[in-house]
Amino acid sequence: RALARIATNATKGHGKAGKKSKKARAESAAEGEAAVPAVRLFSRDGAAVAEEVPNAAAWQDGAVLHIGDARYRVERNPPALTELSLPRSLLAGFPVCPKLSAEFAAPQHCLFRWFREQRPAGGGDAAEEAWVETAAAERVFTPSNALVGLRLKLRCTPGDGERRYGPAREVESSGPVEAGPGACTFDARHLYTKKVCGHGSVRAVSYNILADTYAQTEFSRTVLYPYCAPYALEIDYRQNLLKKELAGYSADLICLQEVDKSVFVDSLAPALDAFGLEGLFRIKEKQHEGLATFYRRDKFSLLSQHDIAFSEALLSEPLHKELCEQLAKYPLVQEKVLQRSSVLQVSVLQSTTDPSRKLCVANTHLYWHPKGGNIRLIQIAVAMSHIKHVACDLYPSIPLIFCGDFNSTPSSGTYSFISSGGIAEDHEDWISNGEEERCSMSLSHPFKLLSACGEPAYTNYVGGFHGCLDYIFIDRNALEVEQVIPLPSHEEITTHQALPSVSHPSDHIALICDLKWK
Repeated sequence: RALARIATNATKGHGKAGKKSKKARAESAAEGEAAVPAVRLFSRDGAAVAEEVPNAAAWQDGAVLHIGDARYRVERNPPALTELSLPRSLLAGFPVCPKLSAEFAAPQHCLFRWFREQRPAGGGDAAEEAWVETAAAERVFTPSNALVGLRLKLRCTPGDGERRYGPAREVESSGPVEAGPGACTFDARHLYTKKVCGHGSVRAVSYNILADTYAQTEFSRTVLYPYCAPYALEIDYRQNLLKKELAGYSADLICLQEVDKSVFVDSLAPALDAFGLEGLFRIKEKQHEGLATFYRRDKFSLLSQHDIAFSEALLSEPLHKELCEQLAKYPLVQEKVLQRSSVLQVSVLQSTTDPSRKLCVANTHLYWHPKGGNIRLIQIAVAMSHIKHVACDLYPSIPLIFCGDFNSTPSSGTYSFISSGGIAEDHEDWISNGEEERCSMSLSHPFKLLSACGEPAYTNYVGGFHGCLDYIFIDRNALEVEQVIPLPSHEEITTHQALPSVSHPSDHIALICDLKWK
């Protein structure tokens, strides 16, 4: 049936081949059925494939299809690119990571050739585009200052790792390479993180990267970050800085907060994939941003995911029944807690070299309001119960790494609860928003956690506030700190008054530490 259809289509195609004169039409009509070409399929060894053979068996690699006098080689599931694009903004000195999707091919097996525009020589026809191939043949290309003002072109040939290649596709950048900002706040930190750390160690990063949703509002430009050049708040500019910053940390685990969905899909996931990291994303309902956890593929594999939204879990999971009943006594607070869209990302990873080593990696971003200490306490109580279920019940006694923007300073109830394992009913944070919102309860959790990067003077530095809000909490029974990568100096942070700036893409600072199994 397939061969008959090919024959019919070939005849139709032939008829369309050109508007024929009346005479030519009459001649072909006279020939009639003879115009239908003979269609046969021959296997690799030259034997004709019998007509009753099912398609799945008939169409094998290397088979040859005869249509009349024409010959076509059959390729089964050939590598093919389904998407190839370059970022909108290109900066000299910053990595350019294409976004690509392929069928029957993998990015690590594709071939990449990068070209730059020819500078128009005087007199010549400038309309004729000429491209010069660069020396780069890698998936990620970092343009030099010499390329400022020139557009780039990428030619990608999809491959499947078994020496099969599909048709190449090309993509040109929409604009030229622009000059970069010069020194950035993370350059000095990269000196400590040039190499990926050994198999007995884990380099973890926690970073609130400032969602575009919040950076590009009129309020942000005029009230929150009036000191920041407007172009430095634009997403394309900040993405260039972020990708270079994150790639340069050579991390094994990266927990990010305030990640726009489009930033994850179109920018961070493709870029970090090129640097060996696999990404997981959890959106906050009601918002366009959420959490992302990346892990190094050759060090870890993903065993399971256990993400929750706090408000949903509180209402629906039996695990939180007792807390839910206590909270019901304080309807004002309960309503606030249930209105929040905050989420918790929990991933269980397994070491690729030592399967007995598993890790529970949690990532969260708690309620932001300065007077919301009581709300954060409820959220963190739900988080700790949920993590206990994963790291004590489902995977007994696996070590925990808990990263996030906890919106809590070291003097807060939330910080005290996480690090001490309990909180008293009379802690001042229970009345953080006044007496009418008091909700007193005593909470506890079984973990022995330590802030791996200590208590820096600040991890968030904006015009109106600076303080320590971000932490990497680790299981002190199972993990120890090998080194903490120093934060940028106060002088670097305040060069442009505060954060974000032309040399720093967020209002927070990334925390980075190397941990090792005890």
